[in-house]
Amino acid sequence: MRTAWVAGGYAAQGLGYATLVTALPMFKERQHIGDGYVSVVLLLICVAAAGGSMVADRVAARWGSRYALAGGLLTVSAGLGLSTVWTPMPVFSVALVGYGVGLGAVDASLSMQGVLVQARLGRSVMNRLFAAYTAAAVLAALLMSGFVASGAGAAVMVGVAAIFALVVAVVGRTTFEPGRTLPAARHSTGGHRNVVLICGALVFTAFLADSAVSTWSSVYLHDSLLASSAAAPLGYVAYQAAVLVSRLAGDHLVPLVGQARSAAGCIAICALGCGLVVAVPSVVMAVIGFALTGIGVGILVPLAFTAAGEASPGHSDEVIARVNLFNYGGALLGAVALGALSAPIGLQLAFLVPTLALVLTLPVVRRLPQLRAPLPS
Repeated sequence: MRTAWVAGGYAAQGLGYATLVTALPMFKERQHIGDGYVSVVLLLICVAAAGGSMVADRVAARWGSRYALAGGLLTVSAGLGLSTVWTPMPVFSVALVGYGVGLGAVDASLSMQGVLVQARLGRSVMNRLFAAYTAAAVLAALLMSGFVASGAGAAVMVGVAAIFALVVAVVGRTTFEPGRTLPAARHSTGGHRNVVLICGALVFTAFLADSAVSTWSSVYLHDSLLASSAAAPLGYVAYQAAVLVSRLAGDHLVPLVGQARSAAGCIAICALGCGLVVAVPSVVMAVIGFALTGIGVGILVPLAFTAAGEASPGHSDEVIARVNLFNYGGALLGAVALGALSAPIGLQLAFLVPTLALVLTLPVVRRLPQLRAPLPS
């Protein structure tokens, strides 16, 4: 039952985030805002999420990550709920920034909970937990399309996501994993600096690639390769489908192959996928490239958080919260760098950014086996 509710937390996060980003056109129309304002708000959400991740660390240390997760989901629910109706712009902005704080708290505490689930079960399940996030995100996009097409409106779907997060938070408060960072683990980050940097580098690069594809794949296909409006989203669909498939397989594959080899393979596949987009300006090959990127990202993210948790027993909540911060740096760079380069060199060559980042991260993989050695407290 605990595992199911932790998976429900992943699903609530995926449902909420996908609902928010697919509701942006509705927000723009209802609030009478432009793309510039949306970009600023999204940046603020990202910064707020980084703060939320650190809040989760503090709450988890004092009361346990189950309360950090429940609190984060309640904050997400409140932020989404406030955004379902028109409010003055200051209130609307505060609601979305509040959502960002909840987003970061849930991101960090979900990985803490995932590590605890694996420790209790004695087997790898992190990939399947992340698969719940991906499946819920895909479902949210489909439901949003259905609600809008039926005339119900995007706000209804936002409300559904808010209610789902609320239910998972209320029930999960007593059914999430009860583990808590040991008091002695506080202020011990220095002894785990290598864990944070190595696993953080993997998370940073994975989310850089994820953000690049998620943000720019449809734009690249439509504007640069002149794909039709119907075909343009296929790159993102292929990417998310590949992420889901790889996560469903990852819990069987990673223990069999090993973390270091799996990470190296994931990075190589991601680099091949992004490189294919750069090398071959074709709609078909670009979609294949985005799918290959999804295969690698799908496994690399859970693998990094699992490695961080296994390398820091008793300190895992604190370490994971810090590793999670690299998520937002990678996501920002993936979105901003490609956008900034799209005008001077074009999006095709801009995809060199994630390609090169992935290649440069490969040497980090050699350090993964060393993380299993006991670390000083």
